[in-house]
Amino acid sequence: MRGMAHRRALGVLLSLAAAAVVLSACGGGGGGATSTSSSLPQGCQEAAKPQPRHVNLKPPQQEVRPGEKLAAAVETSCGTFDISLDTQESPNTVNSFVYLADKGVYDDTTFHRIVPDFVIQGGDPLGTGEGGPGYSVDEPPPPRTQYTKGTVAMAKTAVEPAGRSGSQFFVVTAAAAGLPPQYAVLGKISSGESVVNRIATLGSASSGQSGAPLATVVVKTIKVKGG
Repeated sequence: MRGMAHRRALGVLLSLAAAAVVLSACGGGGGGATSTSSSLPQGCQEAAKPQPRHVNLKPPQQEVRPGEKLAAAVETSCGTFDISLDTQESPNTVNSFVYLADKGVYDDTTFHRIVPDFVIQGGDPLGTGEGGPGYSVDEPPPPRTQYTKGTVAMAKTAVEPAGRSGSQFFVVTAAAAGLPPQYAVLGKISSGESVVNRIATLGSASSGQSGAPLATVVVKTIKVKGG
């Protein structure tokens, strides 16, 4: 948490016609119920909800070089997908993500928010939508940024400045999310789109913007490597 809880709440802003709806990261998601075989799509394993963890790390030194080729393998209870990390446009954001992955912050966390035809969101060590790494990074995205299917970006609240991020990230599952250029882009799904789609099926329209998943999907680990 960065000081007070409401400052660490991470969310995603959704524009619908003339109205803007905030996917609040306070409460709501909660990590979902323990998965059962009857509630899981084929390819997903049963998973218990992980214990919440409080993380309070110091910001990392900048080690990622702009343009450096890096990819992240996200191993989940529903399979593995890969992210091609955007070190050219977002070297600071990527640097923080790599640091957190190396520290094991993402290990044994959940996709605590799954909103059908919008996003899947994870990266919270608390599993409630209120957690973070204990620091933030500011790296506003270019004004031309669009959040299309497969884009991976960092979550923030509507009141935080453009490009602010902690540990929580989201993957766009809609053709176009309709988001303003406010969210630091981490990269793009390079393989395992079927795994992302599988996870997305565990969202419920009845949960609204809280995105409470139908079953627990665990991020087992995230490994970053060159290329």
